Amino acid sequence: MLQTEVKNALKILKEGGLILYPTDTVWGIGCDATNEEAVAKVYELKKRVDSKALICLVTDDRMLSKYVASIPEAAKSIIEISETPTTIIYEKAQNLASNLIAQDKTIAIRIPDHEFCYRLTRKLNGAIVSTSANISGQPTPQSFKEISPEILKGVDYVVNLQREKKTGKSSSIIKLNNDGQVKIIRK
Repeated sequence: MLQTEVKNALKILKEGGLILYPTDTVWGIGCDATNEEAVAKVYELKKRVDSKALICLVTDDRMLSKYVASIPEAAKSIIEISETPTTIIYEKAQNLASNLIAQDKTIAIRIPDHEFCYRLTRKLNGAIVSTSANISGQPTPQSFKEISPEILKGVDYVVNLQREKKTGKSSSIIKLNNDGQVKIIRK
């Protein structure tokens, strides 16, 4: 089942479509993070201004280095010691859709501890967008059942895994500057 769902989601991502999928935090809307048109569809579906950056998921440090020119040492320590899902905002984003990179050239990336996400990013051999499955400004759904019909209809594929599971909370977000400065954005 897991393998089939990864294969189905991968096909949609490669075609530039949107998926709705479970993550290590909440249900997410995703697309290929290098596809500008797909990223634009995510902003449109969420009714979110594209100046508000989205989070990406990657498989590991090696994949992370594809999208961040310089990974601060502190990032490795934070990733290792974090007991909860933690997204890090990095400077000098690269090789991603330009409408995904913030105006200050930063990008928010998380390495999820989640089998489906791990396999999907590995098979794609690239980052996927991961933004909560809600219209901007609406509450984040705490389970699959709470996802609005508008979101369900707006994606090209809904992953058939973990639909009964109550989701966790959104990840913590930490901004790491290359000069060593650390700022907690969301606990």
